[in-house]
Amino acid sequence: MIQRKNKRTAKIGVFAVVHEVYFEQFEGLREKLCGYHNDLIETVKVNGVEVVDFGFSGNNSQAYKLAAEIKKQDVDLLICNMITYATSSVFAPIILGCDVPMILTALQPRSKLDYTKASTFMQLENDNICAVPEFVGVANRLGKKIYDVIIGTLYDDEAAMAEIAKWCNIAMALHGLKGARLGLMGHTMEAMYDMHADPTAISAAFGIHVPLLEIDDAVEVYNEVTEEEIQAKIKVIDEEFDMPDPKSDPITMKLTDADKLQAAKSAVALDRLVDKYNLTGLAYYYEGLDNTVQRTLASTFIVGNSILNAQGIPMCGEFDIKTCIAMLIMDRLNIGGSFAEFHPFDFEEDFILVGHDGPHHLAIAEGKPILRSLKKYHGKPGSGAGVEFKIKEGPITMLGITQTYDGKFKFVIGEGFSKSGAIPPTGNTNTRGFFEPTTKEFIKKWVMEGPTHHYALGIGHHADELAKIADILGIEGVVVK
Repeated sequence: MIQRKNKRTAKIGVFAVVHEVYFEQFEGLREKLCGYHNDLIETVKVNGVEVVDFGFSGNNSQAYKLAAEIKKQDVDLLICNMITYATSSVFAPIILGCDVPMILTALQPRSKLDYTKASTFMQLENDNICAVPEFVGVANRLGKKIYDVIIGTLYDDEAAMAEIAKWCNIAMALHGLKGARLGLMGHTMEAMYDMHADPTAISAAFGIHVPLLEIDDAVEVYNEVTEEEIQAKIKVIDEEFDMPDPKSDPITMKLTDADKLQAAKSAVALDRLVDKYNLTGLAYYYEGLDNTVQRTLASTFIVGNSILNAQGIPMCGEFDIKTCIAMLIMDRLNIGGSFAEFHPFDFEEDFILVGHDGPHHLAIAEGKPILRSLKKYHGKPGSGAGVEFKIKEGPITMLGITQTYDGKFKFVIGEGFSKSGAIPPTGNTNTRGFFEPTTKEFIKKWVMEGPTHHYALGIGHHADELAKIADILGIEGVVVK
């Protein structure tokens, strides 16, 4: 029943480079290369992105015109199709004039030449790699960067197709950051120095706007919630969650009707808040006085947060906008992005529990998530429904966004594994995280990079994509190994 609110998308520009003299010398070569170019376009399109085909750049004057057109289209990623040999003069004006990350594709139509019938024509059809050294070298001399070169064949090459898909996902993450509106509501949890962040610095680094909201903005929409909306949300909750009897933790109990009702009403209020302020995501923390609507509302967002995370709207507790950005990036990579921190080690089996008491990404849950009523939120005021689950078993990736002494942002990235096994029945999310070479050694290396205590947790191994995103954004990125 949970559907993504915002479609993952990106706009990718593709242009091919040629040495146009060849067209005068070899009849039919233009048509052959056009066919190969169209096939590459279709290969990119299957990844769910919008593709703008800028055609061929065959001379220097044409390259300047293409650069102007590319700038108008505001693409998220530019693919230079090395379709045959070309001089770098057909490429230099484009990389100089377009402030867009660029990759090269050098994909031969044939896996090898037919040496019994080989000809110059056949060689030119498959000369995709020939100018790549020239192009990369010239980009470096121009002070520009080629972010990747995909080498292989145009047809039946799973590795090359996977690389294209990876870059389409990276483009979606970059597109998701562009103009995003990540709201801040309330204040940092008292004494958490690592949660502070400057909204202007965030705008400068990520291209994000940070609307500053009041808790009463949430109260206003909360007071407009209808009974019909509440019942519709209860239906979603009943469908998406299990509500078992309590186990060992005395502060948990079976979800009460009152807590379910309150969670549903608060979830609807969050939906309204997101719509009213056109939010891409929200980081918040607020305590308020006892027996006030402000405290009731701020302390019962957890269920609504988790549903919104699964809908592609990252919701983040403890006012941690840096982790909210990390969650947004992971969501647009389609790998989840749960709000997480480290919990106790298991030194006997060599793992650490990773999770949190707040918002999680339901789309990456292993089985149905659980709702429990919590008599108290440990370390925080309030009580109510808590979300408990572990993420899917298999490879996992962590992305922490921190700041250094000079105020610059830094990505701390790590990969591990989620494995099956019991988790504490505390109404909080927990996953058994295993890391190499040993979990203790990995965690020591992680903390020595100076992260915040939160990070976004996703499925699969995606350190490479995250490191590339950091590189494109001009942000330091460290992959902990």
